[in-house]
Amino acid sequence: MKAKLVSFGHLEIDGEMYRKDVVVDGGKIRKRDKGPSKERYAKKWGHTPLTAAEEIPWGGKRLIIGTGAHGDLPIWPDVREEAARRGIEIEALPTEEACKLVKDLDAGDVYAIFHVTC
Repeated sequence: MKAKLVSFGHLEIDGEMYRKDVVVDGGKIRKRDKGPSKERYAKKWGHTPLTAAEEIPWGGKRLIIGTGAHGDLPIWPDVREEAARRGIEIEALPTEEACKLVKDLDAGDVYAIFHVTC
Protein backbone atom coordinates (compact mmCIF):
# COMPACT_ATOMS: atom_id res chain seq x y z
CA MET A 1 0.00 0.00 0.00
CA LYS A 2 1.33 3.42 -0.88
CA ALA A 3 0.44 6.19 1.57
CA LYS A 4 1.91 9.67 1.77
CA LEU A 5 1.16 12.80 3.75
CA VAL A 6 1.33 15.17 0.78
CA SER A 7 0.89 18.30 2.86
CA PHE A 8 -0.82 19.41 6.06
CA GLY A 9 -4.37 18.03 5.83
CA HIS A 10 -3.79 16.06 2.60
CA LEU A 11 -3.14 12.33 2.64
CA GLU A 12 -2.76 10.26 -0.52
CA ILE A 13 -3.37 6.50 -0.42
CA ASP A 14 -2.85 4.47 -3.58
CA GLY A 15 -3.42 7.54 -5.75
CA GLU A 16 -6.57 8.79 -3.99
CA MET A 17 -6.55 12.02 -1.96
CA TYR A 18 -8.11 12.25 1.52
CA ARG A 19 -8.61 15.47 3.45
CA LYS A 20 -10.01 13.92 6.61
CA ASP A 21 -8.62 11.38 9.04
CA VAL A 22 -8.91 7.86 7.70
CA VAL A 23 -9.02 4.32 9.02
CA VAL A 24 -7.54 1.45 7.05
CA ASP A 25 -9.07 -1.85 8.11
CA GLY A 26 -7.47 -4.74 6.27
CA GLY A 27 -7.09 -2.57 3.19
CA LYS A 28 -10.58 -1.08 3.32
CA ILE A 29 -10.43 2.69 3.72
CA ARG A 30 -13.08 4.74 5.52
CA LYS A 31 -13.37 8.13 7.16
CA ARG A 32 -12.54 8.18 10.86
CA ASP A 33 -15.72 8.68 12.87
CA LYS A 34 -14.60 10.87 15.77
CA GLY A 35 -18.12 11.11 17.21
CA PRO A 36 -17.67 8.52 19.98
CA SER A 37 -14.54 10.36 21.20
CA LYS A 38 -15.98 13.89 21.05
CA GLU A 39 -16.89 13.91 24.75
CA ARG A 40 -13.16 13.77 25.54
CA TYR A 41 -12.37 16.77 23.35
CA ALA A 42 -10.29 19.29 25.23
CA LYS A 43 -9.43 22.85 24.36
CA LYS A 44 -5.82 22.22 25.35
CA TRP A 45 -5.49 19.84 22.37
CA GLY A 46 -7.74 21.71 19.98
CA HIS A 47 -9.12 18.49 18.57
CA THR A 48 -10.61 15.11 19.42
CA PRO A 49 -8.27 12.45 20.84
CA LEU A 50 -8.30 8.84 19.65
CA THR A 51 -10.23 6.66 22.11
CA ALA A 52 -11.30 3.02 22.21
CA ALA A 53 -14.90 4.20 21.87
CA GLU A 54 -14.22 4.63 18.15
CA GLU A 55 -14.34 1.81 15.61
CA ILE A 56 -10.68 0.82 15.81
CA PRO A 57 -9.33 -1.65 13.19
CA TRP A 58 -8.28 -4.43 15.58
CA GLY A 59 -7.89 -7.09 12.86
CA GLY A 60 -4.12 -7.48 12.73
CA LYS A 61 -1.21 -8.05 15.07
CA ARG A 62 -0.10 -4.42 14.68
CA LEU A 63 -2.04 -1.16 14.68
CA ILE A 64 -0.29 1.78 13.05
CA ILE A 65 -1.41 5.20 14.24
CA GLY A 66 -0.33 8.25 12.31
CA THR A 67 -0.48 10.98 14.93
CA GLY A 68 -0.58 13.93 12.53
CA ALA A 69 1.81 16.19 10.66
CA HIS A 70 3.41 17.30 13.93
CA GLY A 71 2.61 14.15 15.92
CA ASP A 72 0.11 15.88 18.19
CA LEU A 73 -2.90 13.51 18.10
CA PRO A 74 -3.56 12.45 21.70
CA ILE A 75 -4.13 8.72 22.17
CA TRP A 76 -6.32 7.96 25.17
CA PRO A 77 -4.96 5.26 27.53
CA ASP A 78 -7.95 3.00 26.83
CA VAL A 79 -6.67 2.44 23.26
CA ARG A 80 -3.37 1.09 24.54
CA GLU A 81 -5.14 -0.98 27.21
CA GLU A 82 -7.45 -2.59 24.66
CA ALA A 83 -4.55 -3.28 22.31
CA ALA A 84 -2.64 -4.98 25.11
CA ARG A 85 -5.70 -7.05 26.00
CA ARG A 86 -5.94 -8.19 22.38
CA GLY A 87 -2.20 -8.80 22.01
CA ILE A 88 -1.84 -6.06 19.38
CA GLU A 89 1.28 -3.92 19.08
CA ILE A 90 0.68 -0.19 18.59
CA GLU A 91 3.10 1.86 16.55
CA ALA A 92 2.20 5.52 16.99
CA LEU A 93 4.30 8.10 15.20
CA PRO A 94 3.84 11.20 13.06
CA THR A 95 1.74 10.47 9.99
CA GLU A 96 4.56 10.97 7.51
CA GLU A 97 6.58 8.27 9.31
CA ALA A 98 3.53 6.00 9.77
CA CYS A 99 2.97 6.10 6.00
CA LYS A 100 6.44 4.64 5.50
CA LEU A 101 5.49 1.62 7.64
CA VAL A 102 2.76 0.56 5.20
CA LYS A 103 4.67 1.04 1.94
CA ASP A 104 5.82 -2.59 1.65
CA LEU A 105 2.61 -4.17 2.97
CA ASP A 106 -0.21 -5.66 0.98
CA ALA A 107 -3.35 -3.56 1.47
CA GLY A 108 -5.11 -6.47 3.21
CA ASP A 109 -2.42 -6.50 5.89
CA VAL A 110 -2.78 -2.82 6.81
CA TYR A 111 -4.58 -1.84 10.01
CA ALA A 112 -4.03 1.86 10.60
CA ILE A 113 -5.47 5.21 11.59
CA PHE A 114 -4.05 8.30 9.93
CA HIS A 115 -4.57 11.77 11.38
CA VAL A 116 -3.99 14.34 8.62
CA THR A 117 -3.59 17.60 10.54
CA CYS A 118 -1.67 18.75 13.66
